[in-house]
Amino acid sequence: MPTAIAVTSADLVLPAPDRHTPGAALLHPPEQHDLESALAGAGALLERHGHLVALVPPWLPRSTVQRLHTVRAILETDRIALLDIDLPPLGTALLARQLRQLSVCDFSPGIIASAARLLSHYIYAGALLGSVAKLDRVRVPVGLGSHARSWSPSAQFAVLAHPTPHLAKLGASGGGRGGARGGSQRAGSQHGGSRSGSPGGSRGSSYGAAPVLPAGPDFATHLTFARGQLASDWVAAELGPAWQVQGVMENPLPAASPAWWGTPKLVEFAAGIPDLSVLYQLVASVRREQCRWCGLELIGDRCGFCAAPLTAPPPSAATPANTGRSRP
Repeated sequence: MPTAIAVTSADLVLPAPDRHTPGAALLHPPEQHDLESALAGAGALLERHGHLVALVPPWLPRSTVQRLHTVRAILETDRIALLDIDLPPLGTALLARQLRQLSVCDFSPGIIASAARLLSHYIYAGALLGSVAKLDRVRVPVGLGSHARSWSPSAQFAVLAHPTPHLAKLGASGGGRGGARGGSQRAGSQHGGSRSGSPGGSRGSSYGAAPVLPAGPDFATHLTFARGQLASDWVAAELGPAWQVQGVMENPLPAASPAWWGTPKLVEFAAGIPDLSVLYQLVASVRREQCRWCGLELIGDRCGFCAAPLTAPPPSAATPANTGRSRP
């Protein structure tokens, strides 16, 4: 059985792109399942799949994160990976689907877990917002002018939170200026043999309001979007063509999205690599190592299961017992 990929909410499970992609395991929060049920569910997943990889974004409630760590501790297992991935809700769901796609390939559980950090660099996550008054807390700088314009009933802002922060004030109709794609290089050809990934097509940051659309990926992507309380077709009608996406899919808005973006007046979007062959090439091209602690394979600089770094930290300088000061 393939490695199980788990999320903590059913609205983070995007539809499978094909019949070969398995579904995601659901790890319920404490208010839905008691500890005994959580232990039984995790144990059954390990028995069936061998290893479990769970995405743990920082916006999860503290009680949910504590429950995940408690389950792993009580089961006394090193076969559960809890991955700290800092993406908005829809971007997290997209990453989970990519890991589900890779789980049926011939990668070991350690490679799949450590591939999450690599793949996250190639996810472009943002939103069309009716207000940016509370956007600062998601690490997208907002100028005073944009804060003031947020009070306008017709205000709309195009925001890219990952991988490069960008904020653009759009017209009342949601119009923006400029195609946001700058090349046709595919992601799978950008990292032959490198140890860690970063988006070769990242554009420069644009802090504060700007009259252009957010810069998009320069590799082939599909665009997923989810509507909140903002009536706009801007994402599918303007952003998708500007980014030259190969397809567009609408999905229900994750429950965590309004709080993450600071407003329910939004249309969230995330673009990522849809093709399993490209995802496979991207992961397979990175040098594999063996974790010095648990022995699993990994790519990058840290094991996804035990969190041990690839290389041991340098030893601290020894403090001499004698200062060597001579007597007078």
